[in-house]
Amino acid sequence: MSNTPDPTPGTPPLAPPDLDLVEETGAVERVIERRRSITSLLPSRSPKLIAGLVILAVIVLYAIVMPHFVMDPRAISTDMLKPPGYGGHLLGTNQAGQDIWAQLAYGTGGSLVIGLTVGALATVLSAFFGVFGAYVGGAVDEGFALFTNVILVIPGLPLTIVIGNYVPVQQRGLFLISVVLAITSWAGSARVLRSVTMSVRNRDYVAAARISGEKTWRVLVVEILPNLIPVMASQLIFSVIFAILGEAGLSFLGLGANGTYTLGTILYFANQSLALTQGAWWWFIPPGLMIALLGMALSLVNFSIDEIINPKLRQSTRAAQRKWGLTPAQIKKSQEENLR
Repeated sequence: MSNTPDPTPGTPPLAPPDLDLVEETGAVERVIERRRSITSLLPSRSPKLIAGLVILAVIVLYAIVMPHFVMDPRAISTDMLKPPGYGGHLLGTNQAGQDIWAQLAYGTGGSLVIGLTVGALATVLSAFFGVFGAYVGGAVDEGFALFTNVILVIPGLPLTIVIGNYVPVQQRGLFLISVVLAITSWAGSARVLRSVTMSVRNRDYVAAARISGEKTWRVLVVEILPNLIPVMASQLIFSVIFAILGEAGLSFLGLGANGTYTLGTILYFANQSLALTQGAWWWFIPPGLMIALLGMALSLVNFSIDEIINPKLRQSTRAAQRKWGLTPAQIKKSQEENLR
């Protein structure tokens, strides 16, 4: 005979759990976990990230919009070497009477095109030689690693100068300069991606995907590459910075793009015309300052991405408070529950 007490008269029996509600709650929890996993790949909002994105957005808009509202940067006038504001020239003119403001607008766009092209090419090369080689392993990995090490030990700037010297002046366009810079900038990133890939390929979910018969390209794209997105994003930004500075260095040496304006070509012509000795500061300071602002903006964004790659750089409580809108008391309570 059961010892369970009878329900109190007049009290309705306990209703069975609503299975639809349980399934709906489980679905909501899965959606929340999926959103958290996606947002974990994004840099948390911080003053560095906001400042970098704002500066970068202003420069990009300037390079896209301003060329439609300025005069021809090659137009020659009689206003030679005039200071800013003279005759409607916002940044003055150079020795040939050409408008510096117009040259800066076109030059910023040219440098951004080179930076983005080099960044994309270097990222593709580093991903191919680093990720694919490390995943396949064996002789392919050894061959790719040997080739990467050979490229890595060759000094980048001297190699770029040698390649630039052998290219005819008439063929030095933006794309060719981008290819030359990309050839000398992908090896270091490939080494990093190879190390990370060798660590990721030994994890359980990658082994399970391979055992289940998944194709190689699908394992790389679905299982491995998502774990490499923060590293590749950081390397992409670093490649863009390297390309802008590298192009400025090549142009300053007279090996830059021909027939187009970049920030480096403006500095080259300013140096050739002895702008510093003539006191024409408005000729070389604006392009130099633009290069510095571009490098600073990209570096600030890169610092924010580094917080994802290296958890030690991330202040977990502040990041959680900004991301989820939690109060300090809620964060402390959550940490105490995780310790139980």
